[in-house]
Amino acid sequence: MREHAEAPAGVEPQKKRLGVMGGTFDPIHHGHLVAASEVVSLFHLDEVVFVPTGEPWQKSGRVVSPAEDRYLMTVIATAENPQFSVSRIDIDRQGPTFTIDTLRDLQALHPDADLFFITGADALEQIFSWRKAEQLFDLAHFIGVTRPGHTLTDPGLPDGGATLVEVPALAISSTDCRERVARGEPVWYLVPDGVVRYIDKRHLYAPTGTDDGTGIGTA
Repeated sequence: MREHAEAPAGVEPQKKRLGVMGGTFDPIHHGHLVAASEVVSLFHLDEVVFVPTGEPWQKSGRVVSPAEDRYLMTVIATAENPQFSVSRIDIDRQGPTFTIDTLRDLQALHPDADLFFITGADALEQIFSWRKAEQLFDLAHFIGVTRPGHTLTDPGLPDGGATLVEVPALAISSTDCRERVARGEPVWYLVPDGVVRYIDKRHLYAPTGTDDGTGIGTA
């Protein structure tokens, strides 16, 4: 994490620039990490806080791994980068996770910071279906990360309220990683090594009685 120098007397200190990457992280993969790193560089962020969802309201159609597993995988994946941290605010809050609550809680914890919310461009196109969407842009600048060549369908975002960033590594998806494990295929180099081992240890995503697909279980 970068430290700010003391501001001279009579000069307002520079506000911290805090990235917020919310997500289910089931599992977290290199696409998430590369996207966060790219945004740090492009937007001169001091830190990116990863916020695993507690109860994802948009994932009601499938079983989501326990919050503690998703939190620990995120901690493992981000541990080596001093500009990355992980927050439990959504996991520890009761009820479904809504971005408006995430941003309000982080604003209360970091009143001296400008917030930059990092999400997928596809999610950004649906942002006006989110709870209290009209208030979100008062709390943070939104950054939609996408694969190269993706064209953002204009959902009526406010001028200056959002930016699109192309990230090649976003060809990786959590869905693909889960499906590979379920089919007994390896996920090495798609997710961080420590996360591969955690998936194996916890037998995540694999049908009962089968190889976990990480490539380190029994054949």
